Amino acid sequence: MLKKNSFGLTIRLSNLRYINRFSLCFIRSNIVIQGLTILAPVTVPNTDGINPDSCTNTRIEDCYIVSGDDCMAVKSGWDQYGINYGMPTKQLLSRRLTCISPDSAVIALGSEMSGGIEDVRAEDIVAINSESGIRIKTAIGRGGYVKDVYVRGMTMQTMKYVFWMTGSYCSHPDEHYDPNALPVIQNINYQDMVAENVTMPAQLAGIAGDQFTGICISNVTITLSKKPKKVLWNCTDVSGYTSGVTPEPCQLLPEKQPGTVVPCNFPESPIPIDEVKLQRCYSRRRLM
Repeated sequence: MLKKNSFGLTIRLSNLRYINRFSLCFIRSNIVIQGLTILAPVTVPNTDGINPDSCTNTRIEDCYIVSGDDCMAVKSGWDQYGINYGMPTKQLLSRRLTCISPDSAVIALGSEMSGGIEDVRAEDIVAINSESGIRIKTAIGRGGYVKDVYVRGMTMQTMKYVFWMTGSYCSHPDEHYDPNALPVIQNINYQDMVAENVTMPAQLAGIAGDQFTGICISNVTITLSKKPKKVLWNCTDVSGYTSGVTPEPCQLLPEKQPGTVVPCNFPESPIPIDEVKLQRCYSRRRLM
């Protein structure tokens, strides 16, 4: 459905069923995706569910995704090509998504993030039998940034990781990437989450000399599996704080105010696409 509004042309995709992945690479802005069912074999890699790639002002809601890769993979270009193109993904809202991804993430940011990813909001997400809840993937040579990420109201069941950050995701399109192009990862906020049957709460690995900063994790309860990892929180080259989180996080993410749950700083104003109200169109067939 196409509808004109104060933002120009809004594209709406709803109530469709896809086999394999659905990509938004060909659509750049003002997008509403509702009620999609996306089914892919969980044993087949590279079958991402939805890929918002260099998109602005996008709303994704009420979708059900089964995937052999990331259920939602947010991207913006790869190494020097993404840096030169310079088109970020920003103002992205996702809510009421259900995901099954045994070998990948429910929400992945990167690893192709060289054009930048910012102002990403997700809420009311259900993850079942998935490798990780939220994963940030990047590497030396990517450049770009992932910043101002806000995720809350997530329920997870049977997970390997809840939080996963990787600063050494070292695939490159060719040998011409700039080894001095370091990514900026900052202001990452996770709040109001419950996870059960978890092997390891967090694997957070930044980049030496290029810390991932401004991490906030608040009001999160994680119940471990019968055979959890010995090290529950593995943190290197990251900084921030936690509040009201169990099991106890790593020392690099200390409790901000013991005894009091301090919320993360979530934005109060909506992104523009969340104020767009789309109408349904009907056609009436004339009987002969």
